Amino acid sequence: MAGVIRRPRSTFESVVSHPRWGTLLLVTTIMSAVAGAAFMATAVGQQALVDQWERTAAAFGQPVDDAGYARLENLGERSSVVYAVTAALVAGPVLAVGVAILLRVVFRGRASFQEAMAVTTYAGVILAIRQVLAAPLGYVRETTSSATSLGALFSSFEGTSPVARFFSALDVFVIWWAIVLAIGVSVLYHRRARTIVGAFLGAYATLALLLATAMAVTGGSV
Repeated sequence: MAGVIRRPRSTFESVVSHPRWGTLLLVTTIMSAVAGAAFMATAVGQQALVDQWERTAAAFGQPVDDAGYARLENLGERSSVVYAVTAALVAGPVLAVGVAILLRVVFRGRASFQEAMAVTTYAGVILAIRQVLAAPLGYVRETTSSATSLGALFSSFEGTSPVARFFSALDVFVIWWAIVLAIGVSVLYHRRARTIVGAFLGAYATLALLLATAMAVTGGSV
């Protein structure tokens, strides 16, 4: 895990030559699940989750009335921990498998699934760190909104503007993950890392732009 942070290329060279990933995937998933569940088990975490759901609905033009908010509160009390564990599974095993399959499709099977899974699992260390840090930061800030999004770093834009929403959809840790993943893919498929980094970051920016556009089109106010 330390090698992914400090020396990603040499780490991926070792990972690809000995593609073992099961234990690491289990460890990072448990880390993320425990951190998220601990936050969501608190009253602060449950309220933050309900507020997140309300903001998301309003951003897509579906404001929540008092009755709807009461239903969200009830749902948050009953399922906040399940939500956290599910989020850990999606950001861990589900994402790792999905990206590994996508790599196999794009690069037409020039590496084994085992090797692709090793690359995506080790790159996922970055996302696991993000999840672990998000729990205490969320508790202190009393919100589930990311403290490491570009929107939080560039807060001079009006909150409901398309520009603000675009930057809010971009997260420093996800950018870091995309870069590390690109380095791993370059090692796995013997491609230039710079080209793959550009492609991954371009895809991420495009998704953020589409999300901001969808919010603007639906007329959300939050």
